[in-house]
Amino acid sequence: MAINANQPHDEWLKMMEAQSRVKQMSFIAGISSKLRRPMVTEAPSHPYRGAPDFWNAYEWTEEQRVERFTENFRNNGGHVERLSSMEEAKSFIADKAKALGARFVVRQNEAELAELDLESELPDAKISVWNTDEDQVWMARSAEADIGVVMADAAAAYTSSIMVRSSAGKGRSVSLLPTVLVVVIPLERLKTRLGEILNRFDEEGRESLPAGIHFISGPSRSSDIENDLTIGVHGPGVVYALIVG
Repeated sequence: MAINANQPHDEWLKMMEAQSRVKQMSFIAGISSKLRRPMVTEAPSHPYRGAPDFWNAYEWTEEQRVERFTENFRNNGGHVERLSSMEEAKSFIADKAKALGARFVVRQNEAELAELDLESELPDAKISVWNTDEDQVWMARSAEADIGVVMADAAAAYTSSIMVRSSAGKGRSVSLLPTVLVVVIPLERLKTRLGEILNRFDEEGRESLPAGIHFISGPSRSSDIENDLTIGVHGPGVVYALIVG
């Protein structure tokens, strides 16, 4: 296509868009012809917006939520422990770190995690608390960590998805870069449906959205290369979900 150097830029963009749409329509028309179906020219109607009422009313009991989350998360390759208190969570994390010979542990800067006092439980390991030292390169610190410890903001039993927000004290790298991830899920934050978690973002408004919202449904899994399933490529290869309460 010849380009006129004197043609205004906005006119050139409009011309390019028009030519692109002609090609697009020709391409879709060709597919419709081969399928022997008329080409759709109007947007289909949407009688429902969002989840239907019957799904919004769908609810499991507390024990059902625990059982289904545990089953689904384990099916995805993760590990689940049901613990009665944060004291038990502290013992589990400490025992697991010792068994793995962990030398570096990074955790979110959360009050509930501070109360675990992992420093006294793991005197031989370096415990780093996210964003507490402005001279620290925190992404590098997380990448070298053997274990990352985070608090779940919520979890959905139906999909075994753990939701973690990012913030100044809750860096994304804590859940993405360590070799092993431990997520503490307070029992009251375990919901039935994903919609129960997502609705709160609409209620809080766009201005309250965090920089990152992460859903974790097990260890990192990828089959990008020749459909060969590989664990731990894009994130932790081992994930422990601790349901506490």
